[in-house]
Amino acid sequence: MDAPPELINRVLPAVVSIQATVRPDHPSTVVLGEQRMGTGVIVDTGGYLLTVNYVVLGADKLGISLSDGRQFQGRLVAQDFTSGLALLKIPPQELSAVRLSSSMDILLGQPVFLLAATGTAEWRVAEGFITYIGEFDTHWEYMLTKVIGLSIQNPGFGGAPVFDLAGRVVGIASLNLPEVGRTTVAIPVELYQLNRTELLEFGRVVSRPVRAWVGAYFQPAEQGVMVAGLVPRGPAEAAGIREGDVVLAVNFCTVETRRDLYEELWKKRAHEKVVLRVLREARVIEVEVVSGSREDFYK
Repeated sequence: MDAPPELINRVLPAVVSIQATVRPDHPSTVVLGEQRMGTGVIVDTGGYLLTVNYVVLGADKLGISLSDGRQFQGRLVAQDFTSGLALLKIPPQELSAVRLSSSMDILLGQPVFLLAATGTAEWRVAEGFITYIGEFDTHWEYMLTKVIGLSIQNPGFGGAPVFDLAGRVVGIASLNLPEVGRTTVAIPVELYQLNRTELLEFGRVVSRPVRAWVGAYFQPAEQGVMVAGLVPRGPAEAAGIREGDVVLAVNFCTVETRRDLYEELWKKRAHEKVVLRVLREARVIEVEVVSGSREDFYK
């Protein structure tokens, strides 16, 4: 599959490079660092652009570079911690914007291409196919809503738009997964479209209840789910949860998988108490965690 060069050149002006500077004391710098590069895509000629949230998390300075050499200072407009998307804005000065589609309109095996920034003045394209549409989970995240799996790796920085061969954006590339081959996970773009009004007005999705968040990374275990890591100063660490603890139950309901754990956890709202029954050094104990909100923690 070869994306026509004229199509690539037509959408290129809407794909931008993002340079984010994050204050040193922000909680995200422990994992993501203070200087980050990303890709974004202009979705509105009024200057709005989409990227992935982790690129701009905690940023107090956002440099935006266009393929024609223009540079702007951007500002963060909205963050959606559930979808992993962020919305930025730059001055609306003769900008190109892309058309948006939906994961409802794509099929397994369908050809797509990625267009990603690799610096402030270089962009690369990669072509492949849609290999997966469904749930996604890792040790640090669980999305019960669907994601898009691609047969290619993002050749640049996170936030790259995924285009169909009509030049419409169907997703935003989030992660490369090299451990399972040349694979990229993308966030369906309709998660922005469905919540656009609230994101623009409030900076987040206010109609969706804020889920309980405990700030722990989970891995499957032979029995229950193991705590593989903790967010420094997060709710779980503050409550005394330790790495290596195996969670057997959440709110007195047995959990055997990560999905079980998150489904029980999300029955609670942010700032409510969550009881974790854990196996620690051959002893079963119960730990009460005052849950938090990712949005508040990472502001």
